[in-house]
Amino acid sequence: MFKGLLALAPRCDACGADFESADVGDGAAVFALFIVGFLAVVLFLLMAVAFRGMPWWGHMLVQVPFIFGASILCLRPLKGLLFALQFEHGAQQGRLDD
Repeated sequence: MFKGLLALAPRCDACGADFESADVGDGAAVFALFIVGFLAVVLFLLMAVAFRGMPWWGHMLVQVPFIFGASILCLRPLKGLLFALQFEHGAQQGRLDD
């Protein structure tokens, strides 16, 4: 389904289905933003309670790698899910009838 980390392949290797008709766009990034943002806030609050008096750079040393890693891990499955939903329901680009 994927030809790189996040790029979709032009067609399915198993069945030959055309993947170029569906366009996920930035939909997966929006969902990943909400999920990772929520988890980052929870992690920050847990660290603030557990390690009272921790300097801001200590939070940054933990939060920045967590946010980058969690974003990359979330984007691929979310992009695959949105693409599968589009493919299953035959979603097409909107058109105006003349």
